[in-house]
Amino acid sequence: MSAPDVAGAIEQLDAVEARRRQLGGALLIDVRDDDERALGTPDGAIGMPGERLLREIAALAPPEREVLLICAAGQRSLRAAQALHARGHRRVASVAGGFGRWLAAGLPVQAGVLDADAQDRYARQLRLPQVGVAGQSRLAAARVALVGAGGLGAPAALYLAAAGVGTLTLVDDDRVERSNLHRQVLHADARVGMTKVESARMTLAALNPRVRVVARAARVEAASVETLLDGHDVVIDGADNFPTRYLLAAASLRLCLPLVYGAVERFSGQVSVFDPRRADSPCYRCLFPEPPAAADAPNCAEAGVLGVLPGVIGLLQATEALKLLLGIGTPLVGRLLLFDALEMRFRELRLPRDAACPGCGAAARFSGYEDLVRLCAAVR
Repeated sequence: MSAPDVAGAIEQLDAVEARRRQLGGALLIDVRDDDERALGTPDGAIGMPGERLLREIAALAPPEREVLLICAAGQRSLRAAQALHARGHRRVASVAGGFGRWLAAGLPVQAGVLDADAQDRYARQLRLPQVGVAGQSRLAAARVALVGAGGLGAPAALYLAAAGVGTLTLVDDDRVERSNLHRQVLHADARVGMTKVESARMTLAALNPRVRVVARAARVEAASVETLLDGHDVVIDGADNFPTRYLLAAASLRLCLPLVYGAVERFSGQVSVFDPRRADSPCYRCLFPEPPAAADAPNCAEAGVLGVLPGVIGLLQATEALKLLLGIGTPLVGRLLLFDALEMRFRELRLPRDAACPGCGAAARFSGYEDLVRLCAAVR
């Protein structure tokens, strides 16, 4: 059942005939965009948006092979068929009515990369060319370790879960206290006394049940740091003490994992990315070669912190993590971003790799995680 188009050159098939020819050896190509194919595509069809078709058709089919093109309603596939015909493909046809007609005919469909829930949930993000279905699929397969489910980890975890990161591992041995609640927005008053990772898991599951949350009620220690981080794609540093930060820095280098660093105090915060996969990236110890004395670096419990400040810094960390996972934009590698909440001002400092760095320099030697713990204890 077919009819020529107005030019008499391109054959237009109904869906049933297209399926019959496909089973007989014709190549069926779905020329819709990736996002459109997310909910499904004709069984056995190759997905190739129109702009790629002319570039890549030679690798898929010689001019003598029959090629059938399908889109949403039949117009784009017809134009694509005309373009192929002009390039010498004489056995090319368009499916009239497109995928809508294919569905109406009850013909088999293969599931899309994203189901209906994901298509709806991530709709605004999927519209970004830098994300799309391919990027959303990368996020769904990604594993992020968040060390600390407190001020920095809370906003970072919320937005990574909302964005669809497939697995979030939360590492924290602390319990929810009422004094946490003005800044640690994962938790609630009714959960005071509960482990932070369990409280966080409950909040994240309610926000996005598609995300797998692994709760580790444990402290990062010399004997466990590599086990806790291994197998992840990105590590977010939401720690509030230097022994943990130095352990994370060393494990990041040894496991070749990008580390998204963040820190807050009173009204100021800072963010950077240390990515050992890049030869030009500094590491945490290029910034802090040795731990500062306790008097020079008080934690939030000692110095206080404006409640919204960890939210700003944690969101910046989540942004950097998403960029790393998607492979887009320019990460904060080699740059230290400083935020002053009182002045509402951002500043950026260049942070080059230190050739004499005790962590990643040419002469650096790793003597074990226990030595790092002793180093931090010696200056406290």
